[in-house]
Amino acid sequence: MKEIVFTERAPKPIGPYSQAIKAGNFLFIAGQIPINPETGELVKGDIKEQTRQVLENIKAILEAAGYTLNDVVKVTVYLKNMDDFAAMNEVYAKYFGESKPARVAVEVARLPKDVLIEIEAIAYKE
Repeated sequence: MKEIVFTERAPKPIGPYSQAIKAGNFLFIAGQIPINPETGELVKGDIKEQTRQVLENIKAILEAAGYTLNDVVKVTVYLKNMDDFAAMNEVYAKYFGESKPARVAVEVARLPKDVLIEIEAIAYKE
């Protein structure tokens, strides 16, 4: 069974995709960029501020589907500049604590709306 997940507490999709899809016990969260869902505007700050907003967006989607950050099993981080890796990690660690999902972090040539970071996630819950 496949279910579309949507919440007003995360940015509306900027293209033909869903915020997340629940398939069985898995939740697949689309790549999130640092858009403030209340204003619809990009967070202009540095990598730490942008990472924080992205993770808040992911957290809101997880909660809308009945999941938590502890249920996240895999994350992919797309960075505009790998020099931001340590600063991103500093914020990221505060969100995941001891519940460390598997992760990939890669530098990419360009991201939507020229942001510094995009993160997608997969969660699993029995």
